[in-house]
Amino acid sequence: MNRPQQLCVVIPAHNECANVAAMVDRLGAVLDPLALDWTILFVDDGSRDGTSEAVRFQNARDGRVRGLTLSRNFGKEAAMAAGLRQAEGADAVVLMDADLQHPPEVLPAFVAAWRAGAEVVQGHRRPAPGESPRRRAASEAFYAVFRRLSQMPLEAGAVDFVLLDRKAVEALNRMGERTRFTKGLFHWIGFRTEVVPFDVAARAAGQSTFTPRKLLAFAADGIIAFSSLPLRIWSGVGALISGGAILYAIYFALRTLIRGADVPGFPSLIVSITFLSGIQLLSLGVIGEYLSRIYEETKARPLYLIREVIGITRTPVETRQDAA
Repeated sequence: MNRPQQLCVVIPAHNECANVAAMVDRLGAVLDPLALDWTILFVDDGSRDGTSEAVRFQNARDGRVRGLTLSRNFGKEAAMAAGLRQAEGADAVVLMDADLQHPPEVLPAFVAAWRAGAEVVQGHRRPAPGESPRRRAASEAFYAVFRRLSQMPLEAGAVDFVLLDRKAVEALNRMGERTRFTKGLFHWIGFRTEVVPFDVAARAAGQSTFTPRKLLAFAADGIIAFSSLPLRIWSGVGALISGGAILYAIYFALRTLIRGADVPGFPSLIVSITFLSGIQLLSLGVIGEYLSRIYEETKARPLYLIREVIGITRTPVETRQDAA
């Protein structure tokens, strides 16, 4: 007799205590009819509001609800990596947010696409009616730049709401980088992919911790993680400026030979010095962004550390070396 398919739902959570119970109830109602052996794994990413206590309470009610508590806030990307590495034995893993903006009711469509042969089922967010035009324009601009620089077909609306077959999970677990852009990795690993559109629900409780500054830093991480073109651009800019300077020098040499020497203009001197200084500082800043990430990688610290496990009997996987 074949065993039932095993599905693990991994949910990174940071200060989501008020949403844990509702998430478990809605997921249970959706997953029970699917003839799956399912588990829910919350990854508490250094919460300060009792998220782990809420998960522990749910585990006491139903052993299929489990949890990891990280030693501090390592960030959503690290929390997702922790969940993927702990979901050993599952035939498929779902990643979704804890705020219920990723509706659990979409999961039957994910599972159906997986059973039909898809190895990555990617949720695609439809534009929300009340979404800020400024935020939508910023999102579309980022994805347009990302596609151009990385040559990866990542469309606006792609989110971390995804079902991954075991093969895809194993591929992601082999990724050792610390600066992660998981949405890009979903596309980078390849495999047969299906897209399932969904409507974003209203946040059930609490407030998002993603500030514009964090989103901007996340966008920079995504571009740097998947493209070295920003570094190459400055080689072209330097060649262009050097070529212009040579032509300018030739012009002045010819002018001096024809009309004689004249007093150099102070404004043009100041403008050229200021312009070139700005270009140099900007190029050094881009190089510094790449160097800072290289520095982080070479330290080879663990991507995350686990403080506590809830409902898990096996030894938790903590380091990149253990996961490889």
